[in-house]
Amino acid sequence: MKKILLLLSIISFIYIGLNYKEDDNIIPDEAIRFRVVANSNTVYDQNIKLQVRNTVQNEIFKLIKDSKSIDDTRKILKEHQKELYDVINNKLKELDYNKGFEIKYGFNHFPKKKYKGVTYKEGNYESLVITLGSGNGDNFWCVLFPPLCLLEADDNSSSNIEYKFFVKDLIDKYLKK
Repeated sequence: MKKILLLLSIISFIYIGLNYKEDDNIIPDEAIRFRVVANSNTVYDQNIKLQVRNTVQNEIFKLIKDSKSIDDTRKILKEHQKELYDVINNKLKELDYNKGFEIKYGFNHFPKKKYKGVTYKEGNYESLVITLGSGNGDNFWCVLFPPLCLLEADDNSSSNIEYKFFVKDLIDKYLKK
């Protein structure tokens, strides 16, 4: 019986793999996105965007690293908006950037984007969006919850990641018994 279940599981995974569409969206329905929009596409403005992104990612990582649910993350982001505003403001002062910025948490518009073979649909998504200056430049975005983009904010994360192949683990589990 176990071998039949294993065979059916393998067939299911193969079927799913063969029917995967390049344009399938891989972001969970319950997600919180993070976006930093540059003032323009000049090298200067894009550099400012990246420095703000790095600073804010590090701060958000500290705030939500122990969050266990999307509700916890929402609460933390709402409660710490003023702190995030201050962190951004201080970073921009340090960089002598005086074009202003805006930070918004809630449902914000995201344009359609194709990245690494996946199309992300245009729409309004729960997110934290930082707009620098006029916001006419290219943007950075990722997913805060589940914390897909915060791994790089954690200096220790790369050494603690363990990669597993589910089908291999399944086969090992049932064939070794």
